Amino acid sequence: MLSVEGIDLYYGASHALRGVSVAASPGKVTCVLGRNGVGKTSLLRAIMGLQPIGSGRVSWEGKEITSMPAYVRARLGIGFVPQGREIFARLTVRENLETGLAPLPRGSRSIPASVYELFPVLKDMLGRRGGDLSGGQQQQLAIARALVTRPRLLILDEPTEGIQPSIIKSIGKVIRTLADQGGIAILLVEQYFEFARELADDFAVMDRGEVVLAGPAKGMVESEVRRYLTV
Repeated sequence: MLSVEGIDLYYGASHALRGVSVAASPGKVTCVLGRNGVGKTSLLRAIMGLQPIGSGRVSWEGKEITSMPAYVRARLGIGFVPQGREIFARLTVRENLETGLAPLPRGSRSIPASVYELFPVLKDMLGRRGGDLSGGQQQQLAIARALVTRPRLLILDEPTEGIQPSIIKSIGKVIRTLADQGGIAILLVEQYFEFARELADDFAVMDRGEVVLAGPAKGMVESEVRRYLTV
C-alpha cells in the first residue's frame, strides 16, 4: 500500500503542496482530480522522488521511502507514466520498451508477453520509431514501458491528455484490467471527470495545493467534485 501523509512541498517561496495525504491499495484505482496548477503533478513527483518534500512522509509497502531517490523507488516496484508521455522519439518501440528494463535484476530483463496482450498494436510496431506513432499510440507505449518494470504501484499523470476517444476507452480498459488482477495499486491523476468516475475506487480532489474532498468513489457527489474542476 502507498501512504502519503501530510506532505508539504515548496518551489522556492511557493508553497505547492499543503499537508497533502493520499493512499493507494492493490486492486484499486485511486484518482486524484483537480484543475491545472493545483499541485497534482507536484504530488506525483514527490511520490516518485523527483521533487524533495519539505515535511510529511511517503511510505510504500510498510517502508518509509521519503528520502529515497527515484531510481531506488523504481526498484521497489513503483512505475511512473509522466504527463506528456516522454517517450524517446528516435528510438524504436522495442527500444523504448527496453529502457524500462533498467530497474530490474539482470536475470529478469525481458519484456513480459502480457504487455503485448494489453497493447497488441505495439507488437505490430516494434520496429517503428516512437516519434512516428500517433499520440494515442505513444501513450500506450508510455504505459507499456512502465509495465515492463513489473510494478506493484502504477502512477499515471493525465493519461487521457490529447488522446482520441477510442484510445481513451482502450486505456481505461487496461487500467481497470490491471486493477482487477489485484496485484497492482494504481494512482491516477486526471482532469477528465467521466474517465475518472468510471475507473475510480477511491478519489481525492485537490485545490490550491490541498486535498479538499476525498473518499470512496461510491460516495462521490458529482456536483461537489465538478465545482473544483470547472474553470
